[in-house]
Amino acid sequence: MAITFGSIGNLDENKDKASENISQEAEKVNVLIIGSGPAGYTAGIYAARANLKPVLYQGLEPGGQLTTTTEVENFPGYPDGVTGPVLMEDLEAQAKKYGTDIRWGIITSVDFSKHPFTVIVDEKKKLEADAVIIATGATAKYLDLESVKAFKGRGVSACATCDGFFYKGLDVAVVGGGDTACEEASYLAGLAKKLYLIVRKPYLRASKAMQERIKNTPNIEILFEHVTKEVYGNDEGVQGLKLIKQGKEEVDIKVSGFFMGIGHEPQSKIFKPWVETDEVGYIKTIPGTSKTNIPGVFAAGDVQDPIYRQAITAAGSGCMAALDVEKFLADS
Repeated sequence: MAITFGSIGNLDENKDKASENISQEAEKVNVLIIGSGPAGYTAGIYAARANLKPVLYQGLEPGGQLTTTTEVENFPGYPDGVTGPVLMEDLEAQAKKYGTDIRWGIITSVDFSKHPFTVIVDEKKKLEADAVIIATGATAKYLDLESVKAFKGRGVSACATCDGFFYKGLDVAVVGGGDTACEEASYLAGLAKKLYLIVRKPYLRASKAMQERIKNTPNIEILFEHVTKEVYGNDEGVQGLKLIKQGKEEVDIKVSGFFMGIGHEPQSKIFKPWVETDEVGYIKTIPGTSKTNIPGVFAAGDVQDPIYRQAITAAGSGCMAALDVEKFLADS
């Protein structure tokens, strides 16, 4: 059964209305790529050069998370750095150059129960695909504060590996108490002058080994039972944080960077009835490949990568997916 996510209301009524709007005649697609980050565009480049005639749907955020990143200095081929939007524009242009059919649209429903696979775009257009590459990414979780939104990309970040270098020798803070936050803090502590780890609870949830590493790092100060109230700064960026200690006392700390360490949400919801995921929602792939549990359905990039989550690793897995698709179609 295909799963469609629409407005809240009577489920059967919504399904009936959605079914009425879907075109009965399906467009035949050889390779369908869902998602337009580094993984999706790289898959498009490789699939197009192999004459597989890929069709790529960009989704709600063409270019993915990198479109919200100001400066990227760790992507090979850009010795002077590049902004996230420009990097994604370059990848999109390269995919188009070699023949990837790039379209705007949102995949609202899939049915992987039989081959060819049925995919619905914008709740009305039906596609039938011989192979599908899922490259929908994962969204970093941010604190639900207006001030966090205001400084996103100007001192507020969710990727220490991406942006940590800009805060070398400065004071920074990380929020969170699990493994993600501790990993971010451990990495940043090697660059920053001082690091504050802001933990809502009176203890860390990270693994014992990670807790020991954090506690034994001299320039890390753990602020237990602290909740972020506000990020403040000026046009140049973040200058500090206002915290609430133990629900009572207001504390002010001066920092130049504020990093989210509260996890990521893989964009895999509509695929869960078909493909295997872990407890968080990351799509499981056969080690060393991009293959899912459904033959002909592949996953690439952050939607299947809970560990690295880098643009370059996403691009690499997009290459893998295209090569796996090429072999699958040749053997079919």
